[in-house]
Amino acid sequence: MTDARKTARLRQLIARPELTFLMEAHNGLSARIAQDVGFEGLWASGLSISAALGVRDNNEASWTQVLEVVEFMSDATQIPILLDGDTGYGNFNNVRRLVRKLEQRQVAGVCIEDKLFPKTNSYIRGEQQPLADVDEFCGRIAAGKDAQTDPDFVIVARTEAFIAGWGLDEALRRAEAYRRAGADAILVHSKKSTASDIELFMKEWQRRLPVIIVPTTYYSTPTERFRELGVAAVIWANHGLRGALWAMQDVYRQIHRDQSLVNVEDRVAPMADVFRLQGAQELLEDERRYLPSRTGQYRAVILAAGQGAELDTLTRDQPKCLLPINNKPVLTTLIGCFNEVGVKDVVVVRGFGKELLVGPNYRWIDNDEHATTRDLYSLYLARGELDGPVLISYGDIILRKYLVEDLLNMPGGVAVVIDADLRAGGKRRDLALCSEPYSNAFFNRRIQLRRVWSGSDISSAHGQWPGILAATATGTESLRRTLNRMAETRDIRSLSVTDLLQELTAETVVDVVYCKGGWIGINDVSDYQQAGRFQ
Repeated sequence: MTDARKTARLRQLIARPELTFLMEAHNGLSARIAQDVGFEGLWASGLSISAALGVRDNNEASWTQVLEVVEFMSDATQIPILLDGDTGYGNFNNVRRLVRKLEQRQVAGVCIEDKLFPKTNSYIRGEQQPLADVDEFCGRIAAGKDAQTDPDFVIVARTEAFIAGWGLDEALRRAEAYRRAGADAILVHSKKSTASDIELFMKEWQRRLPVIIVPTTYYSTPTERFRELGVAAVIWANHGLRGALWAMQDVYRQIHRDQSLVNVEDRVAPMADVFRLQGAQELLEDERRYLPSRTGQYRAVILAAGQGAELDTLTRDQPKCLLPINNKPVLTTLIGCFNEVGVKDVVVVRGFGKELLVGPNYRWIDNDEHATTRDLYSLYLARGELDGPVLISYGDIILRKYLVEDLLNMPGGVAVVIDADLRAGGKRRDLALCSEPYSNAFFNRRIQLRRVWSGSDISSAHGQWPGILAATATGTESLRRTLNRMAETRDIRSLSVTDLLQELTAETVVDVVYCKGGWIGINDVSDYQQAGRFQ
């Protein structure tokens, strides 16, 4: 059974007093774009679909191949689709089977034209194309109407009388016969450069059925004139494909000529648009909801909202987490490290340059107040992600995989990495006091974090915190509880994750994984230069 909302909506669009516009689409992506820019309905163009498949508009693409394309279009959108069904791909039997298959795919209607199968495009020697016998074509219409199970499914009868050179009388005779056969609307086609054929037809037709037009050749006619004539719907029949054709040719030529992408990157859509149109975010959210194995897996929350002002011109136009190190952005390297140890669900809190932070293998949360807040506020914005085992990390660090593995293998609720080498890791100084200083003699001995603070006085410090912590499901409850309390009692916008760790040490045991190096944080130009040598 077809989606009654789509069929009913198409029927309303062609029956309402206001002029309706249907936009051509030829695949799922173009259909989604047309919907997103505001079109209320789609024209699944036979010309455009065949061209996109690389074949002629002469029924060289089989009707089942067209059906497959239209199914993707239907799945990608919520607005109704009117399929350009050519001649119905045969006789009455083909038409009724086509209608049943379209209903199954939630396609709202089909337009069939009174020509012979296989058809030839109307703009190619149209006057030499024979038209179908009127009675035989009426049989196609009647069979289609009898086959539909949804009473709102729309069948549009298209007459090519003007195209074939038969004139107004034949166009009117055929349209009236098609109305009597059960058509829901008439599409009158003309390839003149003016709308004179349409004007003559509309004057005589007297709105016996809604009339649809395709002003591809008489495009200069003001749209207001179509309203005055009482046209029900206008189809912009092939301009999505033609626009894409020019754009692709231009970009391809540039890349071929330059053997580089540098001159086209600012002329093409950002990857974020591609992922949005594909629904990548929706899938990631559904994976969290439905995949049963997720309860025992860690999720990573990466705090990457900052610009990195101390890096001078390096971060003028991009966040520091996108700085390339060994030809790979810092964030990509960090996510790759997490993925290698099995942490595949990654959430990035982005802020400065957020339009540049896109990727198919992570989700994002926006901190639009990044310029006036600190990193704990970014974590607070991501508090909805703190509902199970979680890995929390700054977005400007690179670290060895074994540090993450050691952290995730800790048995307690909350654990942090502490580097006993106070000279390592760049210029960041989040210092730590632990229950015991580092010793080579440690073996299966649990060390706890006692205090953590930011500063330069290392005299009482046992090490420094690189900016990464892990919490089991139980630990995450403590972390979330502490975070919420701090938001209620303190100005969380001015606090750091270091402040959160200090609060946590008073509430719960925070285990320590000691290390000696194996990471670097990027806070200034010197750190960045050193990171380039980090292997």
